[in-house]
Amino acid sequence: MTYPATSRRRTGPGRAVAVAVAGLTVTALAGCGMIGVGGAGDGGAAPAAGGGPGLAATPTPGGDPLPTATSQAPEEPPAAPPVDACDLVSKREAEKLAGTPLDDPVAIRETCTYTGPVTGPTAQVEVFVGDGAKKFLDIERELGHEFTPIAGAGDEAYAEDGTVFVNKGGVWVSIRLVRTDDPARYRKPLADLARTVAGRL
Repeated sequence: MTYPATSRRRTGPGRAVAVAVAGLTVTALAGCGMIGVGGAGDGGAAPAAGGGPGLAATPTPGGDPLPTATSQAPEEPPAAPPVDACDLVSKREAEKLAGTPLDDPVAIRETCTYTGPVTGPTAQVEVFVGDGAKKFLDIERELGHEFTPIAGAGDEAYAEDGTVFVNKGGVWVSIRLVRTDDPARYRKPLADLARTVAGRL
């Protein structure tokens, strides 16, 4: 049997109504989150606030905002003030050691130097503190110089002709005397000054 074409295809107002109903149904489903990209109905993540579609916000543990780092690292204790070489050996003590008047001291970094006047006699007292004093001792040992231990001066102390080395609490001090006469004459005064300096460290 042959049917009229109008029975196989809906035309006119009836088709328009059907299309409109179908469009409303799709819109309603999308609004309910049942269809569409990123909707809750298909397991997609909800859009992040202020972001584009499909971008999920990263939650923080417990839902709380990340804390702001305000704590500071504990402050280290202040370093001990450096030892002043001129405080370890006074001008009067240097003159007593040298046996002659000396000019005022010249302090350069970790050293202190007392020098005899240009009118003579030739004399100089040099005081080194810290790494410089230890390096001085190491060089003298490498040169094969002989040392004599000094009793009662810090943790350790040594003497050679014209120079003494003292260590107390890890701080090294050396005292060097420059004179043109017999070094043996100054061994005891140098050892005595080494004990005095050790007591000031």
